[in-house]
Amino acid sequence: MQIGRTIVIGGGAAGLMAAGRAAERGGKVILLEKMERTGRKIGISGKGRCNLGNSAELADFLAHFGKNGNFLRQCFQQFFTAELTAFFESRNLPLVIERGGRIFPAGGRALDVVRVCNTWLKSLRVTVRHGATATSILVRNGKVYGVRCETEELPCENVILATGGKSYPRTGSTGDGYRLAAELGHSIVPVRPALVPLVSTDPKIHRMAGLELRNIGVRLYLDGKRKAQDFGELAFTGFGLSGPVVLSLSGIAVDALDRGEKVTLALDLKPALDSDKLDARLLRDFSGRGGEPIAGILRGLLPREMIPICMEACHLPENQDTAHFPGKLRKRLVQWLKDFRVDISGYRSFNEAIISAGGVSLKEIDPHTMQSKLVKGLFIVGELLDLQADTGGYNLQAAFSTGWVAGSSVS
Repeated sequence: MQIGRTIVIGGGAAGLMAAGRAAERGGKVILLEKMERTGRKIGISGKGRCNLGNSAELADFLAHFGKNGNFLRQCFQQFFTAELTAFFESRNLPLVIERGGRIFPAGGRALDVVRVCNTWLKSLRVTVRHGATATSILVRNGKVYGVRCETEELPCENVILATGGKSYPRTGSTGDGYRLAAELGHSIVPVRPALVPLVSTDPKIHRMAGLELRNIGVRLYLDGKRKAQDFGELAFTGFGLSGPVVLSLSGIAVDALDRGEKVTLALDLKPALDSDKLDARLLRDFSGRGGEPIAGILRGLLPREMIPICMEACHLPENQDTAHFPGKLRKRLVQWLKDFRVDISGYRSFNEAIISAGGVSLKEIDPHTMQSKLVKGLFIVGELLDLQADTGGYNLQAAFSTGWVAGSSVS
């Protein structure tokens, strides 16, 4: 099949993969990137290491995208973890699988991923135009015929829209693609920050700013009802809470806050022990170390920064005789250690969100090809779609995969 001229708008993960794949099939491809470099968001992802995928089985992988995950089933049947791994390793970028199935470049450098993609495009003679902003997509009789790039009109038969969402706008993701898609009739599910730190006005949280905890259980309550839970790492900040476990729960929290619901996180600081076992441990500590100040005993249970917070919350006198520790106070301490409550009042902006939630309605996209059901020759990929998962490499895999499928489908 002869491939028509294709214009890819956006040089992130989805756009780079789409451009290369379309060119690989023999098409003439132009990539428009409004920044001075492609792949800027890839370069900062995973704290500069780029968690580009995950080794989870398909069913588990799709579950991380929630109710919209099944949309990706057809896409992943064409290009999934094995294909992504082979793509990079065949181009001399070895990968490693780390905790939780996370896939990283073996060298730990996200820019190596960008370099491989750019080298691939160069070898396929893809024309990359930096500093080029697409202002509109030109359509006639329901079919794409070009792109207006500032004052210039570029003719084409296919457009792959891959501008990314609104997260990390300094990398170029400022939401342009939502406007371009909406102008052509596409429905946009409300866009909001996702995988984003949460805000708390509780002063005791601010007193622990900089403290990081590992192996913490966190339960999420909406209007007093438990909605979700997770386990992992958490960090206290000057504005509230961050860290992987908070980010993974933030999507539910953001939507609830926008609905005006009360959002509370309950921290289980000793998830390895149930309440009875924790109570027994305290009894042993009090018996074996009777007479020692309560703060000293708490040092075996909590980081130094949390001890005064705990004592204040549990109303523990500094001079409390631990040899004769009242059962009522002990029960209160166990309750606090297993159920430390933090009220959430808001969330941070797109500047700190790893991804965007919401986007182009999946009902208007063919999951086999990523082509718009409204405009022939228009393909929409990556973070622009109403697809979002938690952390672990799932979102980048979806970007690479949707880009590859679109590049394979242009005609």
